[in-house]
Order: sequence, then C-alpha cells, then structure tokens
Amino acid sequence: MGAATTVEIDGLSLHVEVAGAGPPLVLLHGFTGSADTWRDLTRRLAGRYRTIAPDLVGHARSEAPEAVERYAIRRAAADLVGLLRALGHERAAWLGYSLGGRVALQVAADHPQAVAALLLEGASPGISDEAERGARRASDAALAERIERDGVEAFVDEWEQVPLFASQRDMPEQARAAVRATRLAQRAHGLANSLRGMGAGAQAPLHERLPSIAAPALLLAGSLDEKYVAIAGDMALTLPDATMRVIEGAGHAAHLERPGAFAQVVEDYLRREYPAPG
Repeated sequence: MGAATTVEIDGLSLHVEVAGAGPPLVLLHGFTGSADTWRDLTRRLAGRYRTIAPDLVGHARSEAPEAVERYAIRRAAADLVGLLRALGHERAAWLGYSLGGRVALQVAADHPQAVAALLLEGASPGISDEAERGARRASDAALAERIERDGVEAFVDEWEQVPLFASQRDMPEQARAAVRATRLAQRAHGLANSLRGMGAGAQAPLHERLPSIAAPALLLAGSLDEKYVAIAGDMALTLPDATMRVIEGAGHAAHLERPGAFAQVVEDYLRREYPAPG
C-alpha cells in the first residue's frame, strides 16, 4: 500500500512514509512520536489521498543533528515544504498533532502557497505572554538537560505521568504499548534539541498572524482536554475560515484514543474542503 523512503532536504535526511493515491495530505506527529502514529488513518484514506507522513527532525528514523539551529520551528517548516516539493507536490492539506500541529500552523503562516487546508489536533499558536513564554523556555531547557543526563527511558517514565496524557491509560494495552515503544526508540539528543528548537517556549507566537491564514482550517480537540478545547475555540474566532470539532471521550491524542471518531471527522472535512477526484 505504501513505501518508506529517506529524502535529503538541504543536507538533512528525513524518513517519510508515503501511501495511497490522490491529493497529497501531509501528516505531522507530536513530540516523542513518529509517522507510525498515523498508520490506521493512512489505511483508511489510502483509496482517495496520497498520505505523506514524515518523522520530524530529531525523531525516530529521521536525522537528529547536533546543531540546535536545525530544529528551529521555522526551519523545520521550510524543510517540510521542501520535502513536499521533492515528492512532486507544490500544495497539500496538512494535518498536525500537538507539536506537529504547531509546525503545520507555522507552515501555513510562512508558506501559504503550500497549504490547501489545515487540520490541527490538540495544537496551539504558541504562547503569547512573554513572561509565560520565557518560563516555558526555561522549563523545556531543564527537561532537555535531564533527557540528555538520565536517558530516554527515565524521561519516558516521567513523560507518561504528565496529566495531559492521563486519558491514554484507558487505551487498549496493545495501543499503549505501541506508543511507549515509539517513545523509547527516540534518541536523547534528538528529543532534547527538539525541545530547544521547536518547544512552545522557543516558537514565536503566531496569534497575530492567524487572521492572514486564508486556508480552510479544522480545529480538533478531545473533550477531556479542556485546555486545548479552549485554545481551539480561541483560534476558531481568529482564523478566517475555521471549523471546530470536539471528539467526545478523548484527551489530548484523540487520533489514538478515539481513532474511529477522529478519522470520521477528518474524512468528512476533507470530503467537503479538499475533495479527492472521482
């Protein structure tokens, strides 16, 4: 159905999973994730869309450079647009979860010609308050140091206890094991540099740029993820062409916690705003 390949973009090797046929849809995973998180969705969409799921810089099978500058979110966004072009497309729909959602939003702000539609799950436009952003940058820097000092397994044990992910404990055992395996397969310096370069504290906030993003946008959040339901509601008031959908019974990772309901909402939206031919 699909193929895994490595594409070099301006000296950076990115692993990407490509499947299906039709209009291109780029899928961006969250922090500690990989392209594998989208496997169920890509199987469901393969008959109508060409899904393009990269491992983000520093994650999983993509290269993890030592230089933190390569992880800057605007650079990461530009590299992903380069990846899209290398695969033969100038324009695509972009679906991003959490960190991947912030990256997708950065793509839409910096490269609007590459975005036909924008689907954001559990994502934010950054942190607008300067003091709060500085505090987050400092906490991310401290976490990055702990990851490098104590290793990935100790970090994953800590990360899985973050309240944001509490609802994932209700996922089936096999699904939880797959998420943990992906996290454990990461590299310490790749995760640490991702926090330093692409963390919410490092990203220049995009709130003031939202009104200029003309692409139709779907804002998704799990009903149990109250913080991101509120953030999605705020973005829906600012983006010119926004639709908001709440996935009942899901937390931050709705695509994993309620995969059927999530996929149905995504399919319905794509059918309306980014239809496949035929």
